[in-house]
Amino acid sequence: MSDIGVGVIGTGYMGKLHSVALHSVATVFNTPLRPVCEMICATTEDGAAKKAQAYGFKRSTADWRTLVADEKVQAIIIASPQETHKEIALAAFKLGKPVLCEKPLGASLQESRDMVAAAKASGTANMVGFNYIRTPASQYARQLIQSGAIGELTYFRGEHTEDFFADPALPAYWRTRGLANGTMGDLSPHMINAALALIGPIQKLCADIETVHKTRDGDNGPEEVTNDDHAQFVCRFENGVMGHMYFSRIATGRKMGYIYEIFGTEGAIRFDQEDQNALWLYQREGAEAQQGFKKILTNTEHPDYQAFCLGPGHGTGYQDQITIEVRDFLTAIETGNSVWPTFEDGMLVNQVVEAARASADKAAWVSVNEF
Repeated sequence: MSDIGVGVIGTGYMGKLHSVALHSVATVFNTPLRPVCEMICATTEDGAAKKAQAYGFKRSTADWRTLVADEKVQAIIIASPQETHKEIALAAFKLGKPVLCEKPLGASLQESRDMVAAAKASGTANMVGFNYIRTPASQYARQLIQSGAIGELTYFRGEHTEDFFADPALPAYWRTRGLANGTMGDLSPHMINAALALIGPIQKLCADIETVHKTRDGDNGPEEVTNDDHAQFVCRFENGVMGHMYFSRIATGRKMGYIYEIFGTEGAIRFDQEDQNALWLYQREGAEAQQGFKKILTNTEHPDYQAFCLGPGHGTGYQDQITIEVRDFLTAIETGNSVWPTFEDGMLVNQVVEAARASADKAAWVSVNEF
């Protein structure tokens, strides 16, 4: 076993979760690489110092360049706003340092492509932080599909719906400014990533994107909202499966509506992140009077569950998803083989988002590979 110094850029919500995961991952998974919380970066020196003390880091800085260049920082986690991702990642790769970058990969498709090129040129481990697909239930869903448990796939429906902006009286702030912070930039990547993981590449789509609350009160009166509240698209996957996806930050009543439903010729699968320790499975077999969906509670027979809990149905939580993610990042560094989802996988999500925006502008079907 050996230590590896890790630097985290960003001290907000995700920065804290990654910090907690760094402290716990070696205990949970007994990883050969043992992360050392070497340095953390915030926007001010005072703020960074306070977070370093709170999150258990040895040192702090207000300049991400200092963190990336530090000899004791051997791997980087980017948990800062997406408009900063590209510059930080390119600097890290230039020094041959592995990078785990929060989603979305870049603030645009071109930025993501530049980041993928830099990752490939460096030959170092790289990952994108799509954590929801790492629940034991969703990992098991992938296994069921790959084993043919529900037959030939015919249809996919997915959504990522929340209601944190449902109230039109909520004021304007950074979430209402810039395309990258809208629903298509913020929420849609998670479900698009799930669709690509569960079903495969998307061939074509037809999208509709809308800003419902067009103005919100700002510091100086009404302010225009410059990004989207909700969006949807119908699509056709390259393997012929038909699909539909919906994304919303104004879905009143929904707190974590990361939901998918998959139909096959021999069965079906349903999942809802608000009940993340259960998977619903239907298989067309046995007496018709006894057929129906069965609720499978995650247990030690499902991927990564036993590392956290020995009791069936006791469950894993959101923080555990991040710990699994950090385990995968350490594995990629140790083996020298990048673990899914790589920067290229993150770029493919950006490509679908770009296609959806173009489709909405044209009010027409578009081919994803055109972008």
